[in-house]
Amino acid sequence: MMAHVLTSLLHTLRNARALAGKQDIAQAAAILKPDNSAAIRLGDDCAAIPDGDGYLLLASEGFQDSFVRAMPWFAGYCGVMVNVSDIAAMGGRPVAVVDALWSDTSEAAASILTGLHDGARTYGVPVVGGHTNMRSTHNSLSVAILGRARRLLTSFDARPGEVLIAAIDLRGRWHDPHPFWDASSALCGPEGGTRLQEDLGLLPRIAEDGLSRAAKDISMAGVLGTALMLAECSGVGMTITLENIPRPECAPMERWLSAFPSYGYLLTTHPEDAAAVMARFHGRGIAAAVIGQCNGSQRLDVTWNDRTETFWDLAQTPLMGFAR
Repeated sequence: MMAHVLTSLLHTLRNARALAGKQDIAQAAAILKPDNSAAIRLGDDCAAIPDGDGYLLLASEGFQDSFVRAMPWFAGYCGVMVNVSDIAAMGGRPVAVVDALWSDTSEAAASILTGLHDGARTYGVPVVGGHTNMRSTHNSLSVAILGRARRLLTSFDARPGEVLIAAIDLRGRWHDPHPFWDASSALCGPEGGTRLQEDLGLLPRIAEDGLSRAAKDISMAGVLGTALMLAECSGVGMTITLENIPRPECAPMERWLSAFPSYGYLLTTHPEDAAAVMARFHGRGIAAAVIGQCNGSQRLDVTWNDRTETFWDLAQTPLMGFAR
């Protein structure tokens, strides 16, 4: 019975729209022809640009018309939230954001921009410019961010023999109807923002202390999709035990594996450093656990209740086209 349940679960996740969206990246990669032997590699959460004794980090996120229309304030807030998460995933700290906004009315624009302002205030990163059009036929938002890292966490540096850790803030709620676990917006404002900023600061400190070299924030592709992207970029395989993934009691496994958490990261580390990494998160009330291990197989294998199946074989089917 459990074998059938696992097979069905993995089939659903493998054919989900969010993971299909990650496969679309391969088309862009084929045109851009990234040279990952170059100083700036494509395929990570941010572009890491060598700069003095560290790196400038540059990233952007875009939001579709349907989401911006349905939740304009929240779309603006997310414009900051998801970008600062990308910066943290690379071991960095945010410097500033700019936005590009298209709206069909000034009222719609005001709500979006208020969310953007509230997110910037909460996460302590200024909005320093951008582009605004209030006479458009649609409502769309794109936000770009600049950050800086002293020592990088990347998608390219996971190695066989390392363990995979998931760190997720479970102190949140579902933001229906979207597959979003929101542990952020209830803390909007200076007081809650202090906690959120300090929580994000764990990632650069882990990098600077040499406890991890590879990380990725959990995206719309969920835990398995994010692990798959990390494995592809690093040229490794992984085994993941589903029951070890931190999960709220109210979240069924399938829904949780499809979720995008406001604070969720995958990191790899040497087995002897795993306890120290997890202790950093536990010390701030964030759930963290070893959920798997890296190997040389180029497969993502999944175990649940002692049943194991292959979720994806990268040697047979690449995902994004950004292999190390």
